[in-house]
Amino acid sequence: MNLQAYVILCITTLIWGGNSVAGKLAVGHVSPMMLTGMRWVIACSILLAFAAPQVRRDWPVIRKNGALLLGYGLVGFTGFNAFLYSALQFTSAINCVIEQAGIPMVIFVVNFLLFRTKVSPAQIAGFTLTLFGVALTASHGDLTTLLTLDLNKGDALMMAAVLVYAAYTVALRFKPEIHWKSLIAVSAFGALLSSLPLVSWEIATDRMIWPDMRGWVIVAYAGLLPSLVSQILYVRGVELIGPNRAGLFINTIPIFGMVLSILLIGETLQTFHLIAMALVLGGIAVAERGRPKDPA
Repeated sequence: MNLQAYVILCITTLIWGGNSVAGKLAVGHVSPMMLTGMRWVIACSILLAFAAPQVRRDWPVIRKNGALLLGYGLVGFTGFNAFLYSALQFTSAINCVIEQAGIPMVIFVVNFLLFRTKVSPAQIAGFTLTLFGVALTASHGDLTTLLTLDLNKGDALMMAAVLVYAAYTVALRFKPEIHWKSLIAVSAFGALLSSLPLVSWEIATDRMIWPDMRGWVIVAYAGLLPSLVSQILYVRGVELIGPNRAGLFINTIPIFGMVLSILLIGETLQTFHLIAMALVLGGIAVAERGRPKDPA
């Protein structure tokens, strides 16, 4: 048992659960792409102040791996949050946080197909339970809608977010040997650059909403905690126990997100949410207990 990794990853998912709630609170107060872009302006400004010396020291490695590092920002930072904040325009925060539990299943499949990562029968059972929980949430308790692909637009966008972040997590295995400050700084810069076309599109199509007072509070939260603190902690967690096991802790996002959604937004907890939660938590317990002895 790696207690340090478990604590780090639980704090990470608490922040991410709050990010989904913040995105829901942002509806009508700041537009999705503006929120995505502004959070990275804040994050990059802070990183410029304390990460610049380390970036200079790591510059030879950064220059050699620039495309990969900027790509982390494009996919894991901008891509995921653009889909998440867009999804929250059409579906509930509770749905979004439960659906994020599908990320470990995608990580598992990709790692197995591409790298033949060792997987135990218990992990397969756990991932399957999680998948059913996600499917139940995405279908709003009616699994027959999945057969006709009749999904709420927001839930479909959240499924895209799941795929994007799983790809980012798997790709972290290829990160070069550089200091975490340099990794986060260059990735955040990639996120800032890749968010500019999205903001431009929003302005050009008259979808842009400039932040009001609540919007600025949400932008500040997103720029500090989900953009900086959680990313740093998640990278460290992956280093400690690997992407498959670290990805499992994403399944705790529904717990934090559901509680925050009820307390801060007043969203309604429905029966299918409770069933899905039980499946998700059961899945993480089974998969973690039955993991292979030699983690990937």
